[in-house]
Amino acid sequence: MSTDNKSGFLARSTIKAADLDHRRKINFNIGRYNAVVPQGKLQYSDLELARERAKNIKWRAIETLDQQLENFEANFTARGGKVIWAETAEQARDAILRVCQEKNCKTLVKSKSMVTEEIKLNEFLETHHIESVETDLGEYIQQLDGESPYHIVTPAMHKSKEDVAKLFAEKLGTEPGLSPRELTLEARARLREKYIQAEVGVTGANFLISDIGGIAVTENEGNARLSCAWPSTHIVVVGIEKMIPSVQDLAIFWPLLATYGTGQWLTVYNSIVSGPRQPGEKDGPDEMIVILLDNGRTNLLANPKTRESLYCIRCGACLNACPVYKNIGGHAYGTTYSGPIGSVITPHLKSMEEWKHLSHASSLCGNCTEVCSVKINLHELLLENRAEAVQEGFSPFAEKIAWKGWKFAMMQRKWMNKGKAGMKDWVVNRVVKGWNAHRSDLHFPEKSFNQLWRDKHPTD
Repeated sequence: MSTDNKSGFLARSTIKAADLDHRRKINFNIGRYNAVVPQGKLQYSDLELARERAKNIKWRAIETLDQQLENFEANFTARGGKVIWAETAEQARDAILRVCQEKNCKTLVKSKSMVTEEIKLNEFLETHHIESVETDLGEYIQQLDGESPYHIVTPAMHKSKEDVAKLFAEKLGTEPGLSPRELTLEARARLREKYIQAEVGVTGANFLISDIGGIAVTENEGNARLSCAWPSTHIVVVGIEKMIPSVQDLAIFWPLLATYGTGQWLTVYNSIVSGPRQPGEKDGPDEMIVILLDNGRTNLLANPKTRESLYCIRCGACLNACPVYKNIGGHAYGTTYSGPIGSVITPHLKSMEEWKHLSHASSLCGNCTEVCSVKINLHELLLENRAEAVQEGFSPFAEKIAWKGWKFAMMQRKWMNKGKAGMKDWVVNRVVKGWNAHRSDLHFPEKSFNQLWRDKHPTD
């Protein structure tokens, strides 16, 4: 299985790295992101202090996660909500199915939820003859095309407006060549009908708020609000790591998420939902259920070195900054969470043996750490994953022998100085398997460092 995942990743990434049209679209969209993020940062008098405070708040939330989750449950259920604890994706799917069957649900609308991609909810509901409709425009586009989200913030980043117009013409029978505004209005009209039909609405949550027992959702389209309020039943599926201790913490996290996610000072819609419709209220669901999902997150929680990755607020900044992601794209990873953060957490959420190769999909340039909104040391965590894979015995025999040889040579300078430049070139470029499969040939200088030093300092 590990070999299949790695070989699939290498095959997909090789194809995408050579796809110049794909790279053009990604560079265009990330270029627009890079142009607006500096504008979003202008709202801060001390951005580094805000990032540091956000990291400290997440540290507190994760270090006391058991208490925070219990507080959330107590406060949420006091307002008539229901909490379901799901250790696995299967438990979460089964819980959603039970609710849908109780409500005789035929159509379900869904918004703002990468975690439902993680548990493969759409495919699961389809096998039980329940239509699950993505209502966020990017997700809707991807669902029409039969693809998973490409990016954790902008799911259809790899598509141009011409691609979307062609897709709508093929799948929805619209006129070819519609403008982005016309495409949006077409999607809006069709999705509004689904809201009317849906018996159940499913959303994710950007944050779980412990002290008030509520969820916070941030968005730019308003579809999450409709998914929360229009259907009679609202189900929230959220990873346990999304916890923050207090509603007052949103004053730090909402602007940070907007700035690093889209370059805005604040996103258009920011909602706090703390339960079903209360007596005297005119709108909202009759029933609200929060499913707290583990699905491997406690593996990260139990690891003192990689626990820091649970601070992530899913702003997507590390993806946009990563030179590897910008060349191979989101789908090459073969996982729900791509880019640097996905490479860090996936081996722990799933299997280190099967997914350790993702931790090598990095240049270790440190740009991901530099841009992280909550200052997670992502490049160091990638190295930690590599070390853990070796410690757990998942290194191939050939790799172990190669590193032993490298260590021997590095510890014996005289061995490094043996042979002329042409011989060294031949060893690296021809004998070392795979060195120049995706690289140009390496050429050694005629003189070694020791020789150059002696030439410059003949008396030393």
